[in-house]
Amino acid sequence: MSLPLGRTSAPEVSASVEAFLAEPHIGTLTTIRPDGSPHVAPVRFTWDAEAGLARVMTVSSSRKARNLIATAGGRVAICQVAGFSWVTLEGTAQVVDEPARVTEGARRYARRYRSGPPNPPGRVVVEIRVDRVLSLNV
Repeated sequence: MSLPLGRTSAPEVSASVEAFLAEPHIGTLTTIRPDGSPHVAPVRFTWDAEAGLARVMTVSSSRKARNLIATAGGRVAICQVAGFSWVTLEGTAQVVDEPARVTEGARRYARRYRSGPPNPPGRVVVEIRVDRVLSLNV
């Protein structure tokens, strides 16, 4: 798979972080509302180490998608927590409705969570170009 435009390499991630991100936990996605306040939502997400992308399935009318549409290329953070261990993936995000990319997001979601995501009208994928990985006890 090719890397997103503007990326020359995926972020360095340890084997233990990769293993932690492979576990089918729920995470939280933090976006910024137009008024500058944070919006935090529980999400299921996938991590594509090769491309350096985290993906979140949603609908274009969701608050998280509207926040990102309002601030194209805005920064976001996804955090996965299990007990006293956590990993945060930070980067820039975009809302994508291109059918092939939405299908790829849904395919990865189904593989990670062992069931497909909902398929409501307006389904999109949020693609996060991860440029910073933080972790503790992983």
